[in-house]
Amino acid sequence: MDTSQLSSSKSRNGDIYKEKATINQYLIISHQRDTTHVDTTLSIYKDYKFNYLRKDNFNLIAFSNIGQTYNSLSKEFGNNAILPLFGARARHFNYMEVDDIHYYYVPTPFTELFFKTAFQQGQVLDAFFSVNTSPQFNFSIAYKGLRSLGNYQHILTSTGNFRLTTNYHTKNNRYSLMAHIVTQDLLNQENGGIKDEDIENFQSGDEDFIDRAVFDPQFENAENILRGKRFYLDHKYDIIKPSDSTANGVTVGQTINFEDKYYEFYQSTNNDFFGDAFVGTILDRTTLENFYNRFYFDYNNSVLGNFQFNFDYNNYNYGYDSVTVLNDITLPNRIKGNTIALGAKFSKKFGKLNIAGEILANITGDFDGTMLIADATYIINDDFTVNTSLKLNSSAPNYNYLLYKSDYINYNWDNINSFENINTRHFVFDLKSSSLVNITLDYTNIDNYTAFINTVDGIKPFQSSEQISYLKIKLGKEIKYGSFALDNTILYQNVLSGDGILNVPEFISRNTLYYSNHFFKKALFLQTGVTLNYFTAYNMDAYDPLLAEFYIQNDTEIGNFPRLDFFINAKIRQTRIFLKAEHLNAAFTGYNYFSAPNYPYRDFAIRFGLVWDFFL
Repeated sequence: MDTSQLSSSKSRNGDIYKEKATINQYLIISHQRDTTHVDTTLSIYKDYKFNYLRKDNFNLIAFSNIGQTYNSLSKEFGNNAILPLFGARARHFNYMEVDDIHYYYVPTPFTELFFKTAFQQGQVLDAFFSVNTSPQFNFSIAYKGLRSLGNYQHILTSTGNFRLTTNYHTKNNRYSLMAHIVTQDLLNQENGGIKDEDIENFQSGDEDFIDRAVFDPQFENAENILRGKRFYLDHKYDIIKPSDSTANGVTVGQTINFEDKYYEFYQSTNNDFFGDAFVGTILDRTTLENFYNRFYFDYNNSVLGNFQFNFDYNNYNYGYDSVTVLNDITLPNRIKGNTIALGAKFSKKFGKLNIAGEILANITGDFDGTMLIADATYIINDDFTVNTSLKLNSSAPNYNYLLYKSDYINYNWDNINSFENINTRHFVFDLKSSSLVNITLDYTNIDNYTAFINTVDGIKPFQSSEQISYLKIKLGKEIKYGSFALDNTILYQNVLSGDGILNVPEFISRNTLYYSNHFFKKALFLQTGVTLNYFTAYNMDAYDPLLAEFYIQNDTEIGNFPRLDFFINAKIRQTRIFLKAEHLNAAFTGYNYFSAPNYPYRDFAIRFGLVWDFFL
């Protein structure tokens, strides 16, 4: 970690004196109260996270414009929810959930600025500020905004994520709270991709089509938007605080989470691309109000371990403001109700072994749902750590599988009483070793797998009667020699049963060869190299802009194209600078690259940006 010293000032007897604050005093706290600290170092893993999502997107492939959706090259089934999720999942990659919000403790005011260029008249900026007004009280405020026109017609993106957080504890540390307010709006113009007859023109490399604005997309009059606001509070009180004189601790707490969101698809004039419509101007709006309240009781014993008992109340209201009659059948306009769930958690440390477990189940309400997690971590030594986890989950499909209504006739359905719970069994074995290799084995077994599929009547929700078995093996290893390093990540995937329903590439790989060194008496730290991304060809999921969802297709194979990036990254004090030539091989390895059927991947581009941390 960066050991540079940061100054803070205090007053003593009327005199000002300097006190040094180290970087590890600038704390970042998760909603589960796990703590890390601000890291101003530069590494290859910071390069992987220097993107719009600010996350490592190894298993994602972006669409042509920043801020559009991503196609998933591997599937994740680690969901803990026992209630349906809101739909429009393709719009949720940059939607900040509770897990994405952090809280802070800083000895001096702390600011971070993230900037990166976009495509055609735009940029993305994430500005963050945090301050402790006292040792007990902190607040932070942040805003991430994006606007990018894009290289194709009618794909402008404009997004904003506002975050306000606070955390507080009393001087005796018996009472503490964490709270946040988040408002988000994610707007995308939609064009349906390029037409089938233009795919050959795109792949030909003809100079007349290198300017992507010459392509006529499927339509140029639609947009979708996801908006949401959330109010979150987690507070607790230690009735009995563990100390040297007592081995027991008793805590009571409450978590409140209210979220109001909606998804809207607007099209000025209906288009045959989606089939017949009831009206000429399309305006589909889906809303969800969800109120969650958890009361919990913690008992901590130094011998027995930590126990938590939960009582959860959920109130949900999903749907539409009007009733639809289709083929003499009246579709309901709302799914609303209440659920009560009971749960428990346990954790205990036995020397180098940590074990944890959690169970949660709905006991009343219209939705059945259960979740069970068992986790064990063993620290063999400083270099070897082994983790295993088993997760069992049963929950209803997302709301838009159960009920959807649109001004387009084909996009209306009611599966509330016909779709079963999705039952997932998920096992993970993880070995981490810096000297050997990092290995993750991930096996998932699913009953009633639910997805969207293209039928003769358009895109429809589909629930499989076939059991899905899905295996992933991920290897990661960095090899260093002097100032040079080769970082490798390889993912092997196999759909053991359910092929054609769950489609993924067999291999995904990322290999980075780079050079690192200090210059100018260590005032400058430089990293430069090349990154190769690749995945094998497969029947990649297609994208539906009306639903903002991906759907299964088995007609078009996409993949087997390399993506080569050249980068120069530098660190000067607490500023990290990133310069990258993206997809520099686009012209000489062939124009056969797509992010989804009819949606070309990004062409060669040079982009730059920075992350600037400063401490007052």
